[in-house]
Amino acid sequence: MAMEVTQVLLNAQSIDGTVRKHAEESLKQFQEQNLPSFLLSLSGELANDDKPVDSRKLAGLILKNALDAKEQHRKFELVQRWLSLDANVKTQIKTCLLNTLTSTVADARSTSSQVIAKVAGIELPQKQWPELIVSLLSNVHQLPAHVKQATLETLGYLCEEVSPDVVEQDHVNKILTAVVQGMNASEMNNDVRLAATRALYNALSFAQANFSNDMERDYIMRVVCEATQSAELKIRQAAFECLVSISSTYYEKLAPYMQDIYSITAKAVREDEEPVALQAIEFWSSICDEEIDILEEYGSDFTGNSDIPCFYFIKQALPALVPLLLEILLKQEEDQDQEEGAWNIAMAGGTCLGLVARTVGDDIVPLVIPFIEENIAKPDWRQREAATYAFGSILEGPSPDKLLHIVNVALSFMLSALTKDPNNHVKDTTAWTLGRIFEFLHGSTIGTPIITQANCQQIITVLLQSMKDTPNVAEKACGALYFLAQGYEDVGPSSPLTPFFQEIVQSLLTVTHREDAGESRLRTAAYETLNEVVRSSTDETAPMVLQLVPVIMMELHKTLEGQKLSSDEREKQGELQGLLCGCLQVIIQKLGSSEPTKYVFMQYADQIMGLFLRVFACRSATVHEEAMLAIGALAYAAGLDFAKYMPDFYKYLEMGLQNFEEYQVCAVTVGVVGDICRALEEKILPYCDGIMTQLLKDLSSNQLHRSVKPPIFSCFGDIALAIGENFEKYLMYAMPMLQSAADLSAHTANVDDDMTEYTNSLRNGILEAYSGIFQGFKNSPKTQLLIPYAPHILQFLDSMYMEKDMDELVMKTAIGLLGDLADTLGSNAGSLIQQSLTSKDFLNECLSSKDHMIKESAEWARLAINKAISV
Repeated sequence: MAMEVTQVLLNAQSIDGTVRKHAEESLKQFQEQNLPSFLLSLSGELANDDKPVDSRKLAGLILKNALDAKEQHRKFELVQRWLSLDANVKTQIKTCLLNTLTSTVADARSTSSQVIAKVAGIELPQKQWPELIVSLLSNVHQLPAHVKQATLETLGYLCEEVSPDVVEQDHVNKILTAVVQGMNASEMNNDVRLAATRALYNALSFAQANFSNDMERDYIMRVVCEATQSAELKIRQAAFECLVSISSTYYEKLAPYMQDIYSITAKAVREDEEPVALQAIEFWSSICDEEIDILEEYGSDFTGNSDIPCFYFIKQALPALVPLLLEILLKQEEDQDQEEGAWNIAMAGGTCLGLVARTVGDDIVPLVIPFIEENIAKPDWRQREAATYAFGSILEGPSPDKLLHIVNVALSFMLSALTKDPNNHVKDTTAWTLGRIFEFLHGSTIGTPIITQANCQQIITVLLQSMKDTPNVAEKACGALYFLAQGYEDVGPSSPLTPFFQEIVQSLLTVTHREDAGESRLRTAAYETLNEVVRSSTDETAPMVLQLVPVIMMELHKTLEGQKLSSDEREKQGELQGLLCGCLQVIIQKLGSSEPTKYVFMQYADQIMGLFLRVFACRSATVHEEAMLAIGALAYAAGLDFAKYMPDFYKYLEMGLQNFEEYQVCAVTVGVVGDICRALEEKILPYCDGIMTQLLKDLSSNQLHRSVKPPIFSCFGDIALAIGENFEKYLMYAMPMLQSAADLSAHTANVDDDMTEYTNSLRNGILEAYSGIFQGFKNSPKTQLLIPYAPHILQFLDSMYMEKDMDELVMKTAIGLLGDLADTLGSNAGSLIQQSLTSKDFLNECLSSKDHMIKESAEWARLAINKAISV
């Protein structure tokens, strides 16, 4: 096979499908029959300068994919597979890879760099391949330049693959020295300098110690700032990317450099090409993100417990920074609103201005208002659009009082511009800005309403008229209406929108049928807005919401009529079905929430359920999710009557629980099992064996995304609450799983924020499961079955309390469980709770909590515990 491997690799890229398929089969066979020689021949191909570039690149790519995968469980398998290869084979492959770095073919070098990094990612944490970094570092000082370039690229990828703690500090220092020297202005070869600059970007997380040393930090910062002045565009862009990364990684070390960085970024924004200018703006956006986070977390009181104080860089830069950003807003492109995901300097400037407003609040207003007043009525569309964009950008951050006067003046001007301005860009931005006004300055929390009886009619008329405009403007008008409705979500029995309800719904349905509704997300926006209008509707409009049911059912029915569709059409049809199921879900929730409307609505329940079951038969993941959620809402509304749908629905429920690939579908299905338990109570019993078997399978699978595991535990609690002491037969399976998960989640010192968040959701799921089980068994003769589990649960509560990292939700659930324990087990729990290390302290802390939900749970727990102890 090694002889023909070149030809097979070339055939695998053939235009002829048959040739390609045959080659792919051969490669797969070779890999399965003899993995070591398969990998050896690929690395030999990659290293051989006499072979064609295309076969070498593919050889490298297959090698890389043999070492890494996106899915965690697959990645784990590949790592184990590599580690178990014969040491001799691995050494030969690694030698080929390192030799390829000296190849004259750039593609081969670059591919090899990536593969070396993947191998390093597996071996360095295992204390294998210790000589790698030394041999790479000796390469850096070699000529020719292309060897140096490839080595720096490899070091960059290596830093991306391995975590800083597996490389010893001495090696880190040498890598940084090599990289920073390669970036230096004295390096004459631009390819080397670019590779070094990109490598630094990946190596920054390794540089903690170096950034703490003034001299080393000064040197790194100087070299990065010099690189932003290179004659080569790509080097300037890469250097600014390094600055952006430094701004978030080493925010607290930036003070001495801010003056220079301002000058460099301002010059780049005003004079450089777009890719560089965008990164220069991104630097300031990144500083805003850091300061917003610090200020949100600590307010303005930097006590001893705040890790990093706020340096108020943005506040200090305001007088120069805001005019710079306003200037950028005038650099729009002619066709910027038409392309999905378009991004340019003007948009970046507006986004940054919005972040600045969130960072400094009221201080931004006087700096921006003169620009708006000066440009809002100018003949040149660019000036009108920039003024409107500036206004919309600063609405989140300053206090409503600071903005209300200006907004009241601007509102009628904008409504007129939205219908009369001749320019599409201006209308697009005006509609977006109105949406921002309604999002941030309208609703029950705002003292002085900006929407009054006097202007409500005009606002709605203008928005409905704008929904007939071009797709991009119509989409923003839908968005504005969405926030307008959202502001009335909890206004009580009558809403200012009630008189216009019918007209609004009709207009939105008309939008969904537009020929061009597929552009600019218009159809999706119209349905999302319709949902919000329904959600915020009042009892007065309930009859009209009822009339909507057959209309949406008919739409859904139309998508199910069996015509042969191309895959593109099928995708669009799936999208539409998802939107319609989502709309029905909102309508069901709305009508199911009050008895009179629920009674009338239930006449449609059989037909709706029939439609949902037909949707499942179409087998599309996004639609599955939406239909599942809608069925959850229907179960909640139907209560015990939902039982009649279970025989037909159960197989789809089971399919959802088995769907590991689309784990969101699995998670939603688990939630719906909870809804059905609450609706059916004991009537769910016949299905519990199947459901519990599947849930236990899900928990023990390493293929299922970890985020689905917490809701599965909660679901145990829902099932136990529904079937009470009948849960007995599942105890021997569920309890050990809960115990081992509890042990895992109890000790989490020194983990990152993501992990802390996940741990808290896992703990909450476990606690909810225990609570449901204890409440389910309450007052049953079988409660003594639970006594053996109580010590472990108390131990779990102790260990969590001692870790001191519970969030509010976990605290509330935990103190509730302590109460359930006492309530269900009575005197059997009393003595255990008295012996527990922390129960008393934990209870007292919760009783004095500022969070009234925690306090309420604690009050109840105290009563239950006192009762259990006094028995």
